[in-house]
Amino acid sequence: MEYRYVPKGVCSKEMIIELEGDIIKNVKIIGGCAGNTVGVSKLIEGMKIEDAIKRLKGIPCGYKGTSCPDQLAQALEEASKSSRKE
Repeated sequence: MEYRYVPKGVCSKEMIIELEGDIIKNVKIIGGCAGNTVGVSKLIEGMKIEDAIKRLKGIPCGYKGTSCPDQLAQALEEASKSSRKE
């Protein structure tokens, strides 16, 4: 399943997540700090959705109160809920 998410309050513009069951197969983050977003994407590939959410949720970026990793956790939560409905 492919899920697209538009993050809020960060530099990245879109997150495209490919899931296979509860496993993250691929993540592409458009925009943001390329080294960080690519790095985070590669680190969570192959992980269970719930494990990635636990690691990423709540990470701040400066004074923003959110970050690309935090937004990715939110995207994964939404994707997980969406996949359960199918």
